[in-house]
Order: sequence, then C-alpha cells, then structure tokens
Amino acid sequence: MSSSNGISMKTSPAMPVENRRELQEEECYDELALSFPTWKKWTILSAIFIVQCSMNFNTSVYASAVSQLSEHFHITENAAMGGQAGFLIAYAFGSELWAPWSEDFGRKRVLALSLFLVNVFQIPAMLAPTWSSVVAARILGGLSSAGGSVTLGMVADMWEPEDQQYAVAFVVFSSVFGTVLGPIAGGFLESYSTWKVNFWVQLGFGVVAMLLHLVLVPETRSSIMMDQIAKERREAAVKGDGPQGYLNVYGPNKVDDQHRVTASELVKMWYRPFHMFITEPIVLCLSLLSGFSDALIFTFLEGFRPVFTQWNFSAWQQGLCFCAIGAGYFAGWSVFIPFINHDRVKRSHKGVVEPESRLLCLTFTAPLLGIGLLGFAWTSMGPPLPWIAPLIFAAVVGLANYAIYMATIDYMVAAYGPFASSATGGNALARDLLAGISAYYAKPLYTNLGGSYHLQWASTLLGVLALLMALPIYIFYWKGPQIRKKSKFAQTLEYGRNEHRDKRRKSLEVGM
Repeated sequence: MSSSNGISMKTSPAMPVENRRELQEEECYDELALSFPTWKKWTILSAIFIVQCSMNFNTSVYASAVSQLSEHFHITENAAMGGQAGFLIAYAFGSELWAPWSEDFGRKRVLALSLFLVNVFQIPAMLAPTWSSVVAARILGGLSSAGGSVTLGMVADMWEPEDQQYAVAFVVFSSVFGTVLGPIAGGFLESYSTWKVNFWVQLGFGVVAMLLHLVLVPETRSSIMMDQIAKERREAAVKGDGPQGYLNVYGPNKVDDQHRVTASELVKMWYRPFHMFITEPIVLCLSLLSGFSDALIFTFLEGFRPVFTQWNFSAWQQGLCFCAIGAGYFAGWSVFIPFINHDRVKRSHKGVVEPESRLLCLTFTAPLLGIGLLGFAWTSMGPPLPWIAPLIFAAVVGLANYAIYMATIDYMVAAYGPFASSATGGNALARDLLAGISAYYAKPLYTNLGGSYHLQWASTLLGVLALLMALPIYIFYWKGPQIRKKSKFAQTLEYGRNEHRDKRRKSLEVGM
C-alpha cells in the first residue's frame, strides 16, 4: 500500500464528509452488547444491581440521622427532613438530565461520572459546618444521581425488547431493595453511631459500587460501540488486514462533523419525558400510581417508628422491621417470573404479544397495596396484638409496591418502544418527586390525623387512596390498544419494529 494512501486513510478527519459511509448495525451485530454471551450480560447486571442499590440506599438511610441532625444543628426534625426531600426531588430531575448524555457519550462514562460526583458530594455533607451546607450537598448529590434512566437503558442495550423482561425485573428489584436496605442499616446507625457515620457509610457503599462499575461494566451503548468498531475496521483496511470496503466507514457519531447533539436537540430530549408525563394518559396515570406506591415506603419510614414503639422496639429493631417489606419485594419479583414465562411461550407461538399482557400480573397484585395498608392500619394497635401482624401486611405492601413498579415500567417499554426511555423517565420522575414530597407530610400525617387512633386512620387513608389509584390499571388492561392508537408516540412503534425485524431477517439470510 502506498505511503500517500496510508496517510490519507489513517487521518480520519482528512476524509471529506460526503465520502464517509455510516456503519450499519446489521454489519456488526455480533460485536454489539446485544450479542454478549449470557454470562457476561448477567455479570454486568450484577454490578449494576450494586450500583442501583447504592443510589437508592442514599435516598432512604438518611432518615435514620434526622433526630441526630436536628439536635446537632438545633432545628426541628421536620426541618431536618429537608435533606431527604431535597435529595429525592433533585434525584427526580437529575435522572432525567443524565439520560440524554448517556445516549450521546455512552453509558460507561456517564454512569462513572455520576457515581464519582455522588461520592464527592457526600464529603461536604459529612463535614458541613451549617445546616444549609448539608442541604446543599444533598441536593447536589441528588442531581448527580443518574439512577434508572441509565441502568434501564443498559438493559435495552443488551436485550431485544421482547427478551428484556427478566433483566428489567432484576433491575427493578435492585432499585426497591436499595430503598429498603437504607432503614435496615439505618436502625443500627441511629442506635450505635452519629450522623457523620451515616454519610461515611453512604460514601463507602458508593465507592464500592463505583469500583465494581469501573472493573466489571464495559460500554454497552450501540452507537458508541459502533464508533469504535468502525475505527478498528478502517485501521485494518488501511493496513491491508481487512476488506477495502471499510476504508471510508464511520460510526453513527463520527460519520459527519456534527455528530454531537445540538443545544436545541438536548433541550428537546430533556423536555420529552415531561411532555409525555403530561400529555400521555398511560404515562400519567401509571406513573402517578407508581409514584404514590413509592411514596408509601418513605411514609412508612415515619409510620413504622410510632407503630412499633408501642411494642417497645428500639431503633435497630424498628429498622429490622423493614425486612418484612424486603421479603415482600422478593415475593413480588418471584410472582412475576411465571407471568414472564407465560408471555415468552405465547410469543413463541404467536410471534407478537400485545403490551397489555404485561399488566396481567398487576391486575391481581395492585389491590394488595390497599389491602396491605388497611390490614397494617388495624393491626397496628399495639399489645396485646402480636407485632408480627402488621409486619405481615407490610410484606403485602412490599409485594404490591414491587409489582406496580415492575409492571408499569415493563408496560411502558413494550407500549412506547423507541420512546420508552422518555416514558419510563416520567415514571422515575413521579416516584422520586412524590417520595421527596412525602418527607414533609409523613410525620404530621401519622401524628395529627384521627385523634387517639391517628396511627390507624393515617394508614387507612393511604389504603383507600391506593385502592382508588389502582382503578386505571384495569382500564388500560382492557382498553389499552384503543388508547395507544390515539398516541402519536405509540403509533410509530409497530412500523419501527417491523422495519427492524425485516433488516435483521435480511442480515441473517445473508449470513447463512
């Protein structure tokens, strides 16, 4: 190969844009994350499990330091809850702001930066000289948390839409498990340490998660991987070690000089989850249900304390009571497996399964949220009733909470296809935002409502609301196809998927 030819080809920017060819997914499908071996996919997901746990752990363990922060900074406990509310509300918006960057710059770099910043902002929180410094550090930590918007995106990177359910269920479990792990550990921290140790524990967990991510998680975003694959094929072609047809091939982000998103495109991507949340009935109703369900767990952080104080439980014993909710989460995860198997069998026979099939499990489990709350309410009377009675109903609440989160995410992924990240972004927004708001009303709710039966009537009110909030599920289960036909986002899904299947089928035929 001539020297001039070698020089012109090795210097990628020297090639005119009009002569560049974009590498297609079908040309390198077996090198993308979609083709990772199963063991590698689940190794990555196991690391992501720890990452997601650590992020959600930060949201809930803080509550165990409230009384100590109140005493140290001479503020009311309700004011001290501002650190939890600020983190959660910032988390709600932060996860939406990180998502577009992961699409353009890759999951690996964005999630690594997010984890680093979350850990950095733990330091000013634990060293804060004033209360306002604590709140500021917590808000910055929340904004730095990428959360499920990126981790669920990694699931989409590694599995085709029809094969994602097991992985989605696992990531959802990691999210809720991290939330309940906070009060379990927090009970011991409150009993045997100080509020500064609370932040040290968050930092330690975050560092472990960050290191696991750096070591075990490669890049999974297809467009970023295709940029690297195209570069390697160009270099091989220049050296004569590969087909000459790849001399001018470039990845999706490198094929022209304007490969990065513009400011207007970035604003549009940030705007879309909020737009869908407001204008799409499916996203709005199911996100509000999911958000209300998540807010219950943070309300329980306040409700458990006065309820189990009646049995003279110490702080660490009250924390262990959250194991019941954790058991409910595990039961909810287990309950979904047969329904996922049913969908896979049905799909293997029919080829296509309506998205509404992913709500089937929820039609049975959603009422359990209200039932669990009502049962918890009227078994929390204290002795002589056994303390295990309200914990049984707390486990029922946990099962329903997991089912609602899993089913709403799963349904949105199936119903909105290429817009799923924006649809599920609305779900995440509602969950974290409503959970953050609950930090302010939880204690007054369990203190001021219902006179001498204030503990019972507070949970009763939540139970009635839960039953009412479950009603849209049945509307979407039975009328979902008609509702989706009126959605401009969902209308594009079938065409896009059919086109994708046709391309994949042709590429497989060529390779045979």
